[in-house]
Amino acid sequence: MTARSERARRLCRIGLATLYGIAGILHIVIPNPFLQIMPPWVPDPRQLIFITGACEVAGAIGLLIPAFRRYAGVGLALYAICVFPANIKHAIDSLGSDGASAWQWTYHSIRLPLQPVLVWLALFAGGRSAPFDDYRQIEQYSKGISRDGQNGHSH
Repeated sequence: MTARSERARRLCRIGLATLYGIAGILHIVIPNPFLQIMPPWVPDPRQLIFITGACEVAGAIGLLIPAFRRYAGVGLALYAICVFPANIKHAIDSLGSDGASAWQWTYHSIRLPLQPVLVWLALFAGGRSAPFDDYRQIEQYSKGISRDGQNGHSH
């Protein structure tokens, strides 16, 4: 991995740890705004908000501990996927009213498409391959060079 990729990974890790740490604390301490965006089919919404807040805090801490970093990255990526229905409901509720403001339109227009980016950032921050590193490994393998310098075609 290049120094540039490692620097980007470290910045993502710090940024996501901060973002998820603050969000997790808010879920635990001030759950009411999150209750309002919870889809109606979710059982025990208050408990689930507490649990998701605890997961966010645990993921944030895990990103900062090398032994747990990969697990935290995968966990936060899965978390971002699981909460997407609440994000969609929040957008529908906000934008479906007659009084939807320009701010609400802007927020949701940016927020919803960024969810897949959050998934990728969590994986990247957790130590998954940097962009294009996999392609370089494939290219090296196709040229007969493995990571340890041995001929990649003999197994």
